[in-house]
Amino acid sequence: MGGPENPTLPRRRLGLRRLGVILIALLVVGLVVFAISELNVQRVGHALITASPGWIVLALALMALSLMLRSISWYATLRAALPETTLRWAPVMRATMIGVMGSAVFPGRIGEPTRVLVLTRRLEGPNRRLLPVVAGTVFSQTLINLLALGVLLAATFSSVPIFHGHVAGFLAALAVPLALCALVIAGPRLLALAQRSRSQRVSVAANSIIRLLRLARRGLAVFARPRYGLAAVSAQLLAWALQWLACYAVILSLGLQNHANFLTAAAVLLAVNVSAILPATPSNVGVFQAACLVVLAAYGVSAGPALAYGIILQAVEVVTAMALGVPALLAEGLRWQDIRPKRSASAGEGAN
Repeated sequence: MGGPENPTLPRRRLGLRRLGVILIALLVVGLVVFAISELNVQRVGHALITASPGWIVLALALMALSLMLRSISWYATLRAALPETTLRWAPVMRATMIGVMGSAVFPGRIGEPTRVLVLTRRLEGPNRRLLPVVAGTVFSQTLINLLALGVLLAATFSSVPIFHGHVAGFLAALAVPLALCALVIAGPRLLALAQRSRSQRVSVAANSIIRLLRLARRGLAVFARPRYGLAAVSAQLLAWALQWLACYAVILSLGLQNHANFLTAAAVLLAVNVSAILPATPSNVGVFQAACLVVLAAYGVSAGPALAYGIILQAVEVVTAMALGVPALLAEGLRWQDIRPKRSASAGEGAN
């Protein structure tokens, strides 16, 4: 009886995907219409043309260095989780850059599973066992990222009026990564009840999931090993600090320092990262600029320069991701098609 129903599942998924694409297209069109009707396009163009290239180059350098530090943090996390596996920093760095590029080009944060798959294929040992452990190390970095977002929220909460009374909204936006981390940490205990189920299928499925979650929890070993934990946390937080500086460098490139300050850059970094947790478009285009507009408006920056700021800042992120990701892709012997969402999904099935 299961056979005839299976063909309907891809159709439903295709229908939902098409609906999602339509909604995203409407959102982007709406943002474009709003920009054309409400913003002074000439002011946006003037701000873009007159932006100081020196500060933009500095922002690019800071962003590139921050990605390098993220790869160092992941390398320390991996060494803690896989002490008996031979690891080199170069493949970890390349996988990081490919993942960042994937998230910058494709929607749905595809870069996260992509970097796990790219690195796992380079490790010695069975992919079935290593894949969940490597994925667990990504959860470790997620926990550090949540700490960084908490620091940014604490730093900007009192200075940005739009954040007042919206703590619940920020917590709701962080619900997805928090839920995933809770699943990895507490999942085995919660599934222990399913193990005792009278249904053999439920019991077998629970056992399989528990084994995977226990392997994934090995990725959290970095927090129990101070030698690697200190390196991982320090490198990741320093990477966030450099991104913070890059955001401020873009403020200086547009001459907005009379309205926007160092805390403004922190507020922008917080807003664009929270809005990117569930990305709706490739590179979160449109939503990214909207987040910048809302934050800068709270500091008295007019819409034209604020939109120009959002365009330049996102260009800095995408250009950095492409400049580091393309050479890494070639060095790994991969093609552009290999990191597309469909291909990544099939690679994940093959690894298992």
